[in-house]
Amino acid sequence: MAYAAESRADSSSRVLPEQRSSLPLEALRAAARGLDGIAVRTPLVEIAALTSRVALPVSLKCEQLQPVGAFKIRGAFTAVSRIPPADRARGVITYSSGNHGQAVAYAARRLGIRAVVVMPERAPAVKVEGVKRLGGEVVIAGNSSPERYQQAQALARREGLAMVPPYESLDVIAGQGTCGLEILDDLPTVETIVVPVGGGGLIAGIAAAVAAIKPSVRVIGIEPVGAPKLARALEAGRPVKLDHTESMADGLLPLSIGELPFAILSPIVRDAMQVSEEEIADAVRFLFREGRLSVEPSGAVTTAALLSGRVRPTGPTVAVVSGGNVDPVLLQRLVH
Repeated sequence: MAYAAESRADSSSRVLPEQRSSLPLEALRAAARGLDGIAVRTPLVEIAALTSRVALPVSLKCEQLQPVGAFKIRGAFTAVSRIPPADRARGVITYSSGNHGQAVAYAARRLGIRAVVVMPERAPAVKVEGVKRLGGEVVIAGNSSPERYQQAQALARREGLAMVPPYESLDVIAGQGTCGLEILDDLPTVETIVVPVGGGGLIAGIAAAVAAIKPSVRVIGIEPVGAPKLARALEAGRPVKLDHTESMADGLLPLSIGELPFAILSPIVRDAMQVSEEEIADAVRFLFREGRLSVEPSGAVTTAALLSGRVRPTGPTVAVVSGGNVDPVLLQRLVH
């Protein structure tokens, strides 16, 4: 469930039922205030070799510099901090392939509560260990999102834990939208924002910021060829459940775009491009060699889309690097 957006000291963050298909600017700004001292205002970094290849100014929004190594801290802390205190005291639970789980564990530790994270069997060891290092309790349950969701729901009911969904939550999406606020504030001339797409929380939040501040910005979703969730949803005009998803970009593998994220992003986002496994690997290698950035495959898909020419921007462009929690063995294999 998505909890009513009432922050600890800021009732202006309330998101009303009639706003479920949109996020007003004040809701995003309230989320930003709630993240002060928690999330990092990540920099826009230009890599000369990338700008040269694209022949336009390109900046990377470096979310791998967040405390948990990914943008997920924005939405997770926003959501956890807004759970009514009596419910929050019993602890929280989520289902995640890794980065959202780490973010929930981090938020829980900051707030002094228990966190349980249901993770897939194929979750990278670096992310499983990350959850544990942050004090989260890991439960392994299959490999599909439905399996993790069902296990998490059962545990939530049995142990009285509050659910913190990865993307089906207005509070989570509002938190992720603070990334978009920063981009638009730091680069007012931006014309294109390229965003990795998993369940859709990040691109929905960024789309909400764009809709409120500069609707002319083109927001493009990037997915692995093995997980074209947003592309299918845009074609059908509604979320479509895929039979199977597969990619080294383990954070982008839900079977469907979220219902709530799609409702928010669909008025703004018109394009979803896919990149191949080879292109993702090339992008991880490129970012490491040219920018000295250790980026996980999920975070490198936007660079992959630009390097491969699948996205051809027309003006100042920002590529969101969503995370850097890459398995050291995989990184070593890709960059050498």
